[in-house]
Amino acid sequence: MTLKNTVDRWGPVSQGLHWLIVVLILAMGTVGLVMVELPKSPKYFWVYDLHKSTGITVLALVALRLAWRLFAGAPRPVAGTPRWQATVASVTHWAMYSLLFAIPLSGWLYDSMSGLRPLRWFGLFVVPKLAAPNPALRETMEEAHELLFSALIALVLVHAGAALYHHLFMRDATLQRMLPGRRTVSGVPPTSP
Repeated sequence: MTLKNTVDRWGPVSQGLHWLIVVLILAMGTVGLVMVELPKSPKYFWVYDLHKSTGITVLALVALRLAWRLFAGAPRPVAGTPRWQATVASVTHWAMYSLLFAIPLSGWLYDSMSGLRPLRWFGLFVVPKLAAPNPALRETMEEAHELLFSALIALVLVHAGAALYHHLFMRDATLQRMLPGRRTVSGVPPTSP
């Protein structure tokens, strides 16, 4: 078994990074939406630090995933996929990569410009500030962070919807090739790499 992607399937490294990032973003997005309602207390600051530390982690994992994709390649579109669908899928993937960089960076800039105490990544080390305190731009970064997250939600819904459409209606391997293990589609085993 190869760790790299094949022409027909995402490899285990790509799958692992994909699903780990999905879980972290779901958790971080949920926390991000409710943490603004928390009363100012030690728990409030702990939750914010957890959100920020997870965001820095997602940024690093996305950089690793993109580097791995450039190294390991990507599967070709499933046989029979219309060219326009392959193009939309490619544009959607690259837009999601862009957002997955932009969201944590905008949050990091927002934190930096707020002039708050330094962030300690999961309590282990201090994360450097990206900019000096700037109350005017701080609000812009906060709005950008929220807007970019909304755009990501929209793209993820399109991405997941397309994967489910292919799985349930087209009955092809689009979704299965991102799932762990060897899967079959319509009773036909996948081709060997």
